[in-house]
Amino acid sequence: MRKGTVTVVGAGTMGNGIVEVFAVAGYFVKLFDVNEEARDHGIRAILLRLQKQFERGRLRAKPQEIMSRIQGIPTLERSEGSALVMEAALERLDVKQDIFRSLDNIHSPTTILATNTSSMSVTEIASVTNHPERVIGMHFFNPAPRMPLVEIVRSRMSSDDAISTAMRLANDVGKVPIQVRDTPGFIVNRVARPFYNEALRLVGDRVATIEQVDRIMRSAGFKMGPFELQDMIGLDINFAATSSTYESFFGEPRFRPHPIQRTMVNSGMLGRKTGRGYYRYDE
Repeated sequence: MRKGTVTVVGAGTMGNGIVEVFAVAGYFVKLFDVNEEARDHGIRAILLRLQKQFERGRLRAKPQEIMSRIQGIPTLERSEGSALVMEAALERLDVKQDIFRSLDNIHSPTTILATNTSSMSVTEIASVTNHPERVIGMHFFNPAPRMPLVEIVRSRMSSDDAISTAMRLANDVGKVPIQVRDTPGFIVNRVARPFYNEALRLVGDRVATIEQVDRIMRSAGFKMGPFELQDMIGLDINFAATSSTYESFFGEPRFRPHPIQRTMVNSGMLGRKTGRGYYRYDE
């Protein structure tokens, strides 16, 4: 497959992780973020990860060679000519729809526009565009460079060509793509909500501590406990996914967020990225 240009919108944890995935696979990647400081921070984060991987012998190409394929861009217009644009912005429908309106006006109908949303309706995001058939979901998991699975989400208007192109791209960067329907939470997040929610209820009801729940789940064979995993993903992202799924199912009790989640998010304790979540990382 010809290595075309990919643009990623959003330089946060997911965005810069996706940039790394495509750049390591040989693609030229443009990174846009409205916040210049966040964009620069995202590019530095990629370089640091590549250097660590190279030192450990896990990377064939030198970090500088991979970084030469990454370019920060100051405007969305500079993404013109990309074969794929991946949106990895805030989990807010109005923000995503604004981005897709702009992308729809910039790019030709042959450009695939993908959202990395973890739980929002791809159909609703696509509905604001003039060519909704080229809008799909490509849901990477955190950390994107290490997690193999990518959910390829078919909206009610996605074309077969857009889906098959996304499947080929995901395979080409070494991921394991699965096709899923546009349903709240898709598959993985829908299964994961009860995992997090029941753990939060156990702690909220003082049946067990955070540390006990995580230790028991690791002993049961899970690589990480539910609280360790939330810290790695980001509590704000996890809370947004739970809230979105709960609202999408019209208040289905099994998806209801727990007050502990909201308190943590409102306190700014978002996990590893802020140095403190259910555990501390700033000591």
